[in-house]
Amino acid sequence: MNEKRTEVELLQDFTAMGHSIALINDVIAGVRMVDETSEERQSCVDRNVEHLVLMKTKDDWGNESMVDADSAITTGNGYTAG
Repeated sequence: MNEKRTEVELLQDFTAMGHSIALINDVIAGVRMVDETSEERQSCVDRNVEHLVLMKTKDDWGNESMVDADSAITTGNGYTAG
């Protein structure tokens, strides 16, 4: 069982998830990391997908929607930097 987080910690973690979602979507859309190598873009997407997957395993979420996280995980898992 996961350790219970405070409301502040929950908010910080959910905000961090939003940053990961935005970064994944922006890298895939080609609006961020455009000057980086394909390996760096792929690594960034992979790390952020891993972060989202890890955060979703926490069992003390309230009624936060995970729809955007699920979408970013799916999209990120299908991404191959070119």
